[in-house]
Amino acid sequence: MNVLTEALGLGKRELISLVGAGGKTSLMFRLAKEMVDQGKRVITTTTTRILEPTPEQSPCLFVEPQDEKIGLFIDGRLSSCRHITIARERIESKLKGISSESVAALWRKEEVECLIVEADGAAGYSVKAPRSGEPVIPPDTTLVAALLGVDGMNTELEEGSVFRPERISFLTGIPFGGRITDEAMAILASHPEGIFKGAPTWSRVVVFLNKVDTPNGMEKARQIARRILDKRHPQIERIVLGRLRRNPPVTEVMVAQSL
Repeated sequence: MNVLTEALGLGKRELISLVGAGGKTSLMFRLAKEMVDQGKRVITTTTTRILEPTPEQSPCLFVEPQDEKIGLFIDGRLSSCRHITIARERIESKLKGISSESVAALWRKEEVECLIVEADGAAGYSVKAPRSGEPVIPPDTTLVAALLGVDGMNTELEEGSVFRPERISFLTGIPFGGRITDEAMAILASHPEGIFKGAPTWSRVVVFLNKVDTPNGMEKARQIARRILDKRHPQIERIVLGRLRRNPPVTEVMVAQSL
């Protein structure tokens, strides 16, 4: 089943940047597997840092600091491996990613049919706002998928509950100790300084509301989705409601023009 492919509205060839809250790595590798099952040739990588994937997540991992050697490896192995994860170096338990310029070089390779980039960090938190320099979205990105966890709604705004609470407070107007509302979630998803800050103007944007399997998750997700769509942001074409650690990963899709 092409659940994620259809839900995200993917075309024949896509450079996808994943930003926002926790769940990006799960989405990256679930989507990569789905694309490979369709016969696509896929590269996964990051412009930040990610945990090293398991063999089940990525059958072929190549860690190399030199772009030229990365290019040669892709040329020689992508047709047989179908899915390769690229990183610059290992730092403790994580992989350090590549630059936006290196992503552009990979994207120029016509044999790469889908390039998925984890372009942001959130330390697993369900709600975040980016600081200066975040996210690191490659300019050639065709689709930005921005994640929020619906279990973050009604969470108290404080250290240890959300990622970068001072930025969330600044953008939403909620004081420290206040509760995250559906309107606050919508602001984070649609504000120019929110979770898809820096997305190229030509990119499509999909908001993925994750963790609908948590208590009252679907109700919260629909509430947040309606608030986001009410903002009528020109780049947000759809909102996906899902649960990336369960099957099926998508439960509902709300398309902007239908509302």
